[in-house]
Amino acid sequence: MATATPNILVVEDDRETRALIAKYLRTNACNVTTATDGREMIRAMTDHRVDLLILDVMLPGEDGLSLCRKVRAESQMPIIMLTARGEDVDRIVGLEMGADDYLAKPFNPRELLARINAVLRRQAAALNASTTNGATALSFLGWRIDFRLRELRNPAGARIAMTSAEFDLLRTFCERPGRVLSRDSLLDLTQGRNAGSFERSIDVLVSRIRRKIETDPLEPTMIKTVRSGGYMFTPRVETLTPPTSRAGGRLDHRDSRDPHRHLSPASAGPARSIDRPRTRAARGIAPASRRRTRSRAAAAVR
Repeated sequence: MATATPNILVVEDDRETRALIAKYLRTNACNVTTATDGREMIRAMTDHRVDLLILDVMLPGEDGLSLCRKVRAESQMPIIMLTARGEDVDRIVGLEMGADDYLAKPFNPRELLARINAVLRRQAAALNASTTNGATALSFLGWRIDFRLRELRNPAGARIAMTSAEFDLLRTFCERPGRVLSRDSLLDLTQGRNAGSFERSIDVLVSRIRRKIETDPLEPTMIKTVRSGGYMFTPRVETLTPPTSRAGGRLDHRDSRDPHRHLSPASAGPARSIDRPRTRAARGIAPASRRRTRSRAAAAVR
C-alpha cells in the first residue's frame, strides 16, 4: 500500500458489495469502516480518522454526488466514486463534484485496490517531493500553494477548497511554468496510467481549477490551452523556502530582512531582547548610590 495501514471508509448500501469490498481490503492491510448512507458516513467520519473515502453514487436518502460535494467543501480527503453507470458523462459529473477517481460496477476488487494505491501514492509522493526539494510553497501572482499543508490561498489569504486531484495538477503546472504540457504527460505526472485514467479527466480538472483561480474562466490567462499541444501555465512562479539563520534556527520566509517581524509573540519576545538598550552599568554609567558615595569621598579629601 502507498501508506502504512490506511483507514478507508466504504459507503455502500448494497450489503453484499459492501461486505466484499471490506473483506478484500482488510486482507490487503487496510483498516475498513463501513456505512450504508450519508448519516452513517458522517458519524463514522466523526468517530474515526479517514484517509480515503469510497462512496457509492446511488444511496438511500442523500445521494453520493451530493455527499461528495459536501465532503470536498471541507476536506481534501481522496474520494473514489462507485456507480453502476459507466458512461463518460456520468464520470465527468462525478469528477466535477470533487471525486478523485471513478469506478463503474461491476469491477474487480484488485482494480479498486490499484486505484486506492494510486491515489494514496500520489499524495505521499507530493509530500516527499516537497521535503526533498526543500521548497515548502510556491507563489504566483499573489497566490500561494503550500505543499506541506496541501492547500491553496488566494492573494487575500483565504483558503481555496481543492480536491486532491486538483491540487496535484495545479502543483504540476506550478513546477513547470512556461512549458507546454500534453494531456498524456499531465496524466503521467499526476494520476498514472495504471489508474485507468482518460484524457477527458484532465480537461475537467483544468476547467475546475480555472474557475477557482482565473478572473474570467472563459478567457483564461494563467492556464492557457495550446491547440494540438495541451496546456501551459503562464505566470511567473517563485519558490518560498524558509531561510536559515547563522545559528541554524529557521526564520520566517516572508521577510528575510527582519527576522522578528513575523514571529509569534512567544518566539519574538526573547529575540527582541537583543535589540534592547544596554544597562547603565554596561554603558559605563555608575548607579546613583555609587555616584553619591564618590561625591562624599571627594568632599572629605578636599
